[in-house]
Amino acid sequence: MSESAERPAPVVGGVGVSPAAGTASGRAVRHTGGGADAVTGPAADYRAVFRALPGMVALLSPDLVYVDANEDFVRMSGHSRDRLVGRYLFDVFPDNPKDPTATGARNLEASLRRVLATGERDTMALQRYDVESTTVPGEWQERYWSPVNEPVLDADGRVVLLVHRVEEITELIRAHGLPEGNRARVLEAELYTRARELQEVNERLRAAHAREREVALALQEAMLPAPRPLGHHDAAVRYRPAVGTLNVCGDWYDLVELPGERIAVAVGDVVGHGLLAAGVMGQLRSALSAASRVAAGPAQALEVLGLYARSVDGAESTTAATAFVDCAARTVTYSSAGHPPPVLVRGDGTVEFLDGATDPPLGARPEHRPRPEAVTGYAEGDTLVLYTDGLVERRREDIDTGLGRLARALSDNRHADPGALADRVLSALLPPGGATDDAALIIVRL
Repeated sequence: MSESAERPAPVVGGVGVSPAAGTASGRAVRHTGGGADAVTGPAADYRAVFRALPGMVALLSPDLVYVDANEDFVRMSGHSRDRLVGRYLFDVFPDNPKDPTATGARNLEASLRRVLATGERDTMALQRYDVESTTVPGEWQERYWSPVNEPVLDADGRVVLLVHRVEEITELIRAHGLPEGNRARVLEAELYTRARELQEVNERLRAAHAREREVALALQEAMLPAPRPLGHHDAAVRYRPAVGTLNVCGDWYDLVELPGERIAVAVGDVVGHGLLAAGVMGQLRSALSAASRVAAGPAQALEVLGLYARSVDGAESTTAATAFVDCAARTVTYSSAGHPPPVLVRGDGTVEFLDGATDPPLGARPEHRPRPEAVTGYAEGDTLVLYTDGLVERRREDIDTGLGRLARALSDNRHADPGALADRVLSALLPPGGATDDAALIIVRL
């Protein structure tokens, strides 16, 4: 940059944008939005770093005026730095006027405008962008480029600079010795560009999904109740999220103390994944919890939940099961909306699936109908178990196989306290590497 070493640093939007960030005192400078703060430490000559960057890199203002260009850009573009800096991009590199199909300038401008509008990187597809000869005026050379445009933001998130990085791949296209304009060369080079673009998109998607999973799990944890004593009943709850960034689901559980020595136990499963499913889960869990406190029984509570679900986007086809335990009468009254049946484990090891009151999921019927419920008795020491399908369902396996596995685990460990029993059931039923669906489990010792 010897040609412009004494040129004052350009200023865009009130922020100095010269690559030279070092000071004469050898102390680095950091922009903090309100001025420059000295930071102790080894000096870095950012102007020299910028000059030496491999590949063609230029800095543009939001008005698409050249602020600076590195040595490779100057050399490969055929223009001196003085002919670049301070000039409008498309005055330096216009489209080929001899080619009515030329779109390189228009495509590049559209990409830069997207970066300015979104504040996000834009990786362009392969571009044919002819360049006027610097030695023979009026002669245009066919050139191929792979551009990437990246924003530089100030402390307020505004775009103050555009980093324009370009790889020229004209020689790659010509290396095969095919005739000029041969489409096969262009397709090969475009595949190269697309592969790199897809890699960058995949990296951004992985980061976004990881963040969404983290937020969804935090939301689920905040909305699911912590286990607490239910009268003289011991209870344990377990929730295991799915393995993988894309599979945080909408499973929920709830335990409610009711008037008259009764308790309500419920589980549910929202269709879908991520934040949407977690948000819907929270709404439905709260609605069922409230309905259970005033409903005559579990069937009526699910009826109210079904009516409410019609007004909640994403609640269609949600499954749920709820059981009301009457401690004085020693009965369990239950109802299911398309959900796997609750389980009653008797003291002698007998396992009874409570499937006498099964109905379609929420919103599955166009018209409202009363939901069924059934009643069964229990003895002191029996165990009530509710769960979601992630515990028992496996791909390429019949659901009865999973239910049989659950029955054996419950029967074999029936004498364990609820917490230990829950852990043993999860250990027996979930794959060692984790399941591909969420699993919720409630165990209540009656």
